[in-house]
Amino acid sequence: MSSLLYKKPFRLGRVFSGSDLEPSELGKSISQHIELMIFTRFGEHRFDRDFGCEIWDLDFELIVSETIWEEKFKRSLLSSLVYNEPRLNEVELNVELAEVEKTYQGMHYRGLKKKVSISLKGKIVLTGENYYFNTSIFLSPLCG
Repeated sequence: MSSLLYKKPFRLGRVFSGSDLEPSELGKSISQHIELMIFTRFGEHRFDRDFGCEIWDLDFELIVSETIWEEKFKRSLLSSLVYNEPRLNEVELNVELAEVEKTYQGMHYRGLKKKVSISLKGKIVLTGENYYFNTSIFLSPLCG
């Protein structure tokens, strides 16, 4: 694995003007890679069809049990992390699904969204440092 890590998004204008791409810190690079895994559907990555996670298939699934949904997504993402992110070990993953209501001023309806909160804790293999990652994703916009 290359020791050079680059900040995303890539600013190709820098390269065309003769400068190097901006470097990135290890923790930031890991976070960006995890986000890419979350936002990539299985089969979408042309060079590795196993890269990604199942959240986009689960998004349209009828949620009978939030606990089962959370566990399916957690297993999918954890498997992807173990396979695709060798810079982390001792990974602990927590996934929580909640329904969030949003009202729109001046409108006569309210919106309901599913909010998935993802938190991860682990150790960076290279340095032994603790690593933490948190994000939330909104799914399934419903209006009533």
